[in-house]
Amino acid sequence: MTSLGLAAGLLAVDPVGLGGAVLRGGHTPAARAWVHAVTSRLAAPHRVRRVPPGIAAERLGGGLDLSATLVTGRPVLEPGLPALAHEGALVIPMAERLSTEAVGLLTQVMDTRSVRTERDGVSAVRPAACALLLLDEAEPDEPSVAASLADRVAFDLRLPPGAADPVADAPSIGEVAAARERLPGVHLPPDAVSALVAAAASLGVASLRAASFAMRAARAHAALAGRDLANGDDLAAAAALVLGPRATRLPLPPEDEAPPPPEPPPPSSESDQAAEPPGAEEERELAERVVDAATAAIPPDLLALLAAGAAGARGGGRQGDASTEGPRGRRVGTRRGDPRRGARLDLLATIRAAVPWQRLRGAAPGGGALAVRPDDFRIQRRWRPSATTTILVVDASGSTALNRLNEAKGAAEQLLAASYVRRDAVAMVTFRGAGAEVVLPPTRALARAKRALAGLPGGGGTPLAAALDCIAEVQRQVRRAGGRPVVLILSDGRANVTRAGTGGRPVAHAEALGVARRLRADRVEGAWLDIGPRPSAVAQEIADTMGLRYLPLPIADAAAITRVATLARDAA
Repeated sequence: MTSLGLAAGLLAVDPVGLGGAVLRGGHTPAARAWVHAVTSRLAAPHRVRRVPPGIAAERLGGGLDLSATLVTGRPVLEPGLPALAHEGALVIPMAERLSTEAVGLLTQVMDTRSVRTERDGVSAVRPAACALLLLDEAEPDEPSVAASLADRVAFDLRLPPGAADPVADAPSIGEVAAARERLPGVHLPPDAVSALVAAAASLGVASLRAASFAMRAARAHAALAGRDLANGDDLAAAAALVLGPRATRLPLPPEDEAPPPPEPPPPSSESDQAAEPPGAEEERELAERVVDAATAAIPPDLLALLAAGAAGARGGGRQGDASTEGPRGRRVGTRRGDPRRGARLDLLATIRAAVPWQRLRGAAPGGGALAVRPDDFRIQRRWRPSATTTILVVDASGSTALNRLNEAKGAAEQLLAASYVRRDAVAMVTFRGAGAEVVLPPTRALARAKRALAGLPGGGGTPLAAALDCIAEVQRQVRRAGGRPVVLILSDGRANVTRAGTGGRPVAHAEALGVARRLRADRVEGAWLDIGPRPSAVAQEIADTMGLRYLPLPIADAAAITRVATLARDAA
């Protein structure tokens, strides 16, 4: 059975316990087939609700029922979509575009399994225990589903390219129904919890929910197989589906995890010889099997990043800055305000705000003119992404030119092309000899950036403090223009030229640390990619002082440097 078919069956068996899934791969017939495979097998398929893109918070959290309120003359609340999907599922296409407000509301629903509606002096709490089917349709270089939502669902699935029917082998509706009835009586063996927790720790899975989801998936897998006690096959399948896609590192070989214990002294008698606890060998074998199953399920592209040591830079992307003024951007909600100041009036929200007060204002129930006052006015809140400027800082000094300048140039050119595709601006700072130079102010002109990079000479000292000064100045320019600067530094960090252009490694290093502290206070974002022949302690010290993520890449080529830098930029 394929992982997609198995995940669909497990979700249908225990939708609330497993929370749901993130399905990556775009809006395709295969994605629709997978969603149908899950929802058609639920115990309450009639309680499946689809969340429209750009949904207002009132539709999710519940709001005022306008028609009922006008008829009765008193506030009447309508339930939100999670309450309507109780014991069913919410299907959320384009989940990567959910507003921050919608993400916060959904995480609260997942934590409390209820939805609280509070509007205009009335409140209600309704049960909302449902699964989330999050369809991530983002391109590879675009922000993905919010990490807070992805952490609250069990599965992170990817559609294979060109898949026509990814769930042809999913369990049948009858098999799922029988497993659902059997599930309350299914138990885990005593060593299952320790094996799954050890596997999560070995793969660098920091979320405490992951191990809990794996335990629930193992019980559901055993129920599908007709077992009342989960075994090693159930634990391995659960680890592959839940822990593998969440891995942030490769497990160490058994001999590298801990040094071998010293040889014990020979026992003085047979009674002094301690025997190994019963079942210890079986417990170790089970733990190793679970780790192997999870490792084998790591997606190939993630496996390559783990091998390069860069998975920690993965992130859910950025959502940008919210703006409540002006007509531009995507609508994300409303707030009380004055439409005469340039914002758009939200007519329906204004009416909703005015309706509960009609009786007090003398209006007759069910008819007559609506009495609207200035306090009722609601204006639209709009979201637009902030313009990002990638400040690429390239070390062209002698130490880098001797070792990695060609790779740095190749990586920089690929980063420039990626920034152009994302419609980001790019600035470039280079440093060598006696000083640093902004060879490219913030621009979207890719050809100009490539020419500046191609003509970059190498050699000379490393004036790192001067380069950090340039970063500070460019960063201030970007922020004054309303942009968001992200810094990527390609250097080994071995400063040996002071601001005055004179030699002296201790003074140059101290000056660089001083500028790094000021940049940290200025909230610099980004990453330091150490492209020296071996990891440098001084580079890590400066990166830590600046608050940047330090990533040593002693043997990476231009393509590997580009992948790591892109992940670091998106996670900033």
